Amino acid sequence: MAPFTAIFFGALFINVIATFRSSVLWNKYKHFFGFSRSSADSLVTDKNSAESRAKHSALMKKYLAVYLLAVFSDWLQGPYVYALYDAYGFTQHDIAVLFVAGFGSSMVFGTFMGGLADSCGRKKFTIFFAIVYALSCITKHFKDFGILMLGRLLGGVATSLLFSVFDSWLIKSHAEEGISAMLSKSFSTAQYGNSIMAISAGLIANRAASLTELKPVSNEGDILYAGGYLYPFDLALIALVFVGIFAFLFWGENHGGDKSEEEGQTQKRKHWYDGFVNAYFTTIHSKQILFTGLISSLFEGSMYIFVFMWTPAMQAKIKGDIPFGLVFATFMVACMAGSSIFSIAIGSMKNEKIGVYALAFATGTFFLMALAPSDTLCMFAFLLFEMTVGLYFPMMGTMKSVIVPESKRAAIYNLYRIPLNFIVLFSLLTDLTPRTSFFLCTGMLATATFLQTRVVNYQSTYYSTRDEEDDLEKGDNTSKPLLKNAEINDNESQEMEGEPEKKALVSMSPGKKD
Repeated sequence: MAPFTAIFFGALFINVIATFRSSVLWNKYKHFFGFSRSSADSLVTDKNSAESRAKHSALMKKYLAVYLLAVFSDWLQGPYVYALYDAYGFTQHDIAVLFVAGFGSSMVFGTFMGGLADSCGRKKFTIFFAIVYALSCITKHFKDFGILMLGRLLGGVATSLLFSVFDSWLIKSHAEEGISAMLSKSFSTAQYGNSIMAISAGLIANRAASLTELKPVSNEGDILYAGGYLYPFDLALIALVFVGIFAFLFWGENHGGDKSEEEGQTQKRKHWYDGFVNAYFTTIHSKQILFTGLISSLFEGSMYIFVFMWTPAMQAKIKGDIPFGLVFATFMVACMAGSSIFSIAIGSMKNEKIGVYALAFATGTFFLMALAPSDTLCMFAFLLFEMTVGLYFPMMGTMKSVIVPESKRAAIYNLYRIPLNFIVLFSLLTDLTPRTSFFLCTGMLATATFLQTRVVNYQSTYYSTRDEEDDLEKGDNTSKPLLKNAEINDNESQEMEGEPEKKALVSMSPGKKD
């Protein structure tokens, strides 16, 4: 059996080194390790002026207070959804139907919610997310298939908002504060915190679920239940209440586009689904936006398949008991190390290039998973993939902030989740072996790597944190460089928002050159 404890401490050691190297402490103490201050460091220091750092710190405190509680509530629930349904006595088929309903809800209802969030306000929809997800937690107390189905539908809507509205609010807030050049750092910090929340939630939920047994509230009926596996959902409910309160108190409202654009968009919109329609036409007429969506769907789809398959893959190689809690904690430590490595790499490499290397590396890890002859080598491949997950999310968050037009950001982010949900549904409804699934993910990620190279080739006009050095040396931290291409895409997409007849004619014509 693989030495899981030794592997955990090895991953923790690597994470500590990567975290120190990516922190501000490195510049202060690196001379002890024989490193001197370089011109690149001077550039970064000038870029992150005292005023910009103060703005960034204040913004991130407000954002993380809400975001980390939101992901904490999500992590609390994850391990116990299936266990709760099983404890209620539902069949495998019933449980599969409930899971499919959740992903289907995210795919259908979530798509339109993004457009509404862009027009009505991201802060409002963050509070709406907290309310909807809290209601989903409440439904878990009922041993009734119809009520649980309602909870899954609500949970699907909430999940789509979690992965779109929060990022959209953060990106627009950076632009309003003139600190868009610091977005990469913000996404890296958020991903690092997300991993910490995952570990904390796993430990707390495990302790809470073991306090009492799951049992009916009244002896007279068995519909309303409490205790046991429901405690993690109760804790998530409490966290979500604070998500809504903190968002209401600390966040300012922002929309897609500036005030004049918002008024123009409001006048143009005649139907509640116009946001989705405009986002669709914007996406299909820009290769950069389309490729970015396909890349995110392919990588995140592979990640979901990995979540479903790593347990049976390990069980096939190990006959004894597997310390699942320790393994999961090791995964999250590796993910934290990946986000720290991103923070290091972004100082000397274009964000989009980091994406190419991360996706290519992830492709290799799945190929290794499929062919690994031993549990130790398989575990090693798992950890390498989790490290690429830590690299991927801040990279993709930064890339989408550049490419996706602000006025339709949340709508397009939810549009990206449609192929992702199809991939997840496919993995749920087919009976693939772990080995076959890993080979499938290898092909998906190889395709994503190819598309990422195409995006890099299209980005001759794009900017990342290392471009426009003259501006950075002068301390120019405005949002103009980083958001230049998003503004271009926004202007181009507005041309597509004419009458439906015009859109239909354009969609039938040859694709424009990007």
